[in-house]
Amino acid sequence: MIFKGIPMSYTVISEYPCASGKGKEFLKLLLIELADTRAYAGCQLLETYVDQDNLDLIVLWEKWEERSNRESYMACSAETSMLDVMGLLFLSGAPRFLYLTAAE
Repeated sequence: MIFKGIPMSYTVISEYPCASGKGKEFLKLLLIELADTRAYAGCQLLETYVDQDNLDLIVLWEKWEERSNRESYMACSAETSMLDVMGLLFLSGAPRFLYLTAAE
């Protein structure tokens, strides 16, 4: 899809609330996993952030060519269950996902 001459992307913001003091460990393992994500078909950008006011809140900003690219990636990563294991070890609650569409 084209919008004002710019190819549209599919954007997802993911928030991972880690247990107290576990943010650094979670991020270290997550960065290893994200190498595969960045190489996956349709992944245009994947940046990681740590909340300055809460070092145990890890945020990902993802840009995909299409929603189907991310859905395909998520289906493949679910097969390994690595994120499930990491969640059990490090997270204090369920991740939050924001699926965004450009408003302009």
